[in-house]
Amino acid sequence: MASHSIVRVERTHPRAFVRIAAIVAVLLVLLPLHLLWRLFDRQSPIAGLFLRSVGWIAGVDVSVTGSPIRRKVLYIANHISWLDVPALAGQTRCAFVAKADMKPWPLIGWLTTSNNTVYVEREARHTAHHQATALQRGLLSGQPITLFPEGTTADGSALLPFRSSLIAAVTPAPDEISIQPIALDYGPIVGEIAWVGEESFGANALRVLSRPGRFPVRIHFLAPLSHEDFADRKAIAAHSRAEIAAALGLG
Repeated sequence: MASHSIVRVERTHPRAFVRIAAIVAVLLVLLPLHLLWRLFDRQSPIAGLFLRSVGWIAGVDVSVTGSPIRRKVLYIANHISWLDVPALAGQTRCAFVAKADMKPWPLIGWLTTSNNTVYVEREARHTAHHQATALQRGLLSGQPITLFPEGTTADGSALLPFRSSLIAAVTPAPDEISIQPIALDYGPIVGEIAWVGEESFGANALRVLSRPGRFPVRIHFLAPLSHEDFADRKAIAAHSRAEIAAALGLG
């Protein structure tokens, strides 16, 4: 199993507020373009552009291995940090599956909704059918969608169990829908980036944005699953978890 040292910046540095100001400035520049796009009832690419900008301002240098499928694909990825979202969306313009309690968050909820997020209530089993229908409808619209089946962020030293309930939306799936595992790799600084424990989003964001310099994240687009494997959601979850663990060097 891979091991990572954890060295955290505990005091908020002024650079965090400089980066926040830059993010707000980018938002103010791009917002009119986004609203103009939506005025003509077209899917806006501006949300993806904004998220890519957020990642760059935060210090993320993204590199890619493998070949991403660009349309009608469910990405299944490990989850480390809120930075996973700008890193992935910046490269693929994907939407995400997210907890429904994010929707009313000030500004963040509006941004996630603008990026066509599929909201789910993970503990509400009686809504599972409707959630699966919403996910499949989103996939058929063409925009890639990313699912973090761990259900929460992890510290990078191991993968949490992959929940398979939402994968039911693609079991069985129409022929045009693909499933592709993705491994997000922050390398040896993963412990500095991870958002785990009782740390709030605000505290984590300030801590990460206080880091000096830039840091890499590698996105491994792994081999897509064959349609013969789509019948069993638990098998999809297990196969994807094993492939991601192998790519990250985790036992």
